[in-house]
Amino acid sequence: MTERKPRIGIIPGDPSGIGTELIAKLLSDGKVSNSNDVLLIGDRHVFELGQAQADKGYDLYPVDAWKDDWINVPSFAHFENPTINPEEIVIGEVTLASGTSAMANLNLGLDLLRQGIIEALVFAPFNKEALKLGGLRFQDELHHMKDYLNYKGYITELNTLDGFWTSRVTSHIALKEVSGAINETRIINSIDLINRTLKRSGVKRPRIAVAALNPHAGDGGNFGTEEIDVIAPSVKKAALKQIAVDGPWPSDTVFLKYKNNEVDAIVTMYHDQGQIALKLMGFDRGVTVLGGIPYPITTAAHGTAFDIAGLGIADIGALRNAFELAGTMVMNWEQANG
Repeated sequence: MTERKPRIGIIPGDPSGIGTELIAKLLSDGKVSNSNDVLLIGDRHVFELGQAQADKGYDLYPVDAWKDDWINVPSFAHFENPTINPEEIVIGEVTLASGTSAMANLNLGLDLLRQGIIEALVFAPFNKEALKLGGLRFQDELHHMKDYLNYKGYITELNTLDGFWTSRVTSHIALKEVSGAINETRIINSIDLINRTLKRSGVKRPRIAVAALNPHAGDGGNFGTEEIDVIAPSVKKAALKQIAVDGPWPSDTVFLKYKNNEVDAIVTMYHDQGQIALKLMGFDRGVTVLGGIPYPITTAAHGTAFDIAGLGIADIGALRNAFELAGTMVMNWEQANG
């Protein structure tokens, strides 16, 4: 009996960045095809450009993913999606053409997920400025995915590094707006989502800590009352749902709980509160999970790195981890609660 493999789609992200170089380095590793069925989505010449940049080769086998049995092909299945001409690619620069290409491949990847052609989607880094030039109408790609899929549930970006996870109650908003955006619904949803996502990643009983907003967790109300008024009551309500969660803990010490192996995840109140800590622990290994979307979608936590694009020196660690996590999530998706 043949062991089941996750069916994972890969899209190249922004063709002006390091994405296709990273994909070439990933797919030149024979272990990838041994444990996964991979469908490459996008322009063939873009993937070939990445091979030239990385000085790494892999074979592409042309398929029509809507009609063909793309799993049983002799090399990596490639579904051509013409999005950009070779002469339009300007390495290391934000362009309309690259943003349009990235958006088109993302939408096709979402369509393939929705139809069950692939089970997970991994994308090489996007550039948000280019995405907006290319038609992105939302604050980020996550909110575009929610709209495109007509998904009505709660979403937020989750980040993971070496088995440790963070999520955030607020994300891509101005810091001055954070306090007003923190409420019971957002906090409980954030806790519930990271709990379910860890289960879908193979953690049977996730241990979660919640960070405070203010210095010293508000110091009993001396430095703000959000902890007393909103955060602590919300954490207690989440715990009543049989989730192993506690807090709020001062944000300058809460990450020591991970260091001491007391927690698997931390829910933070705003973007940089968790991102700074996680990226200090391993910028070149971190993964972003598009939390709440009803399919496993992952990417490297770093960006397009225009400053080193085309040089062949980009580190593969984060994208490899994103790819491996996508496969793990596929295999655990149905077993997890929710």
